[in-house]
Amino acid sequence: MQLNLFRGPVICGLFAAALLAVNPAPALAYMGPGLGLGAIGAALGVIAALLLMLVSIVWYPFKRMLRRMRDDRATRAAAAKQP
Repeated sequence: MQLNLFRGPVICGLFAAALLAVNPAPALAYMGPGLGLGAIGAALGVIAALLLMLVSIVWYPFKRMLRRMRDDRATRAAAAKQP
């Protein structure tokens, strides 16, 4: 039989965290313009990074396909010129 000494404190901690998370009391914290602009800049940076990641995932295979098609077309044109 396994003795789990941490189960009670972990469950109690999770319950306390859940109660604090749903607490409707305001934080009464002031967020100045510097912090607000920094938070907006960080959020926009994360969004831009995600968009660039998606574009790179789509663009590089597409670019490789275009290059392959262009090379095939050039190879066929060169083969057609030879008698």
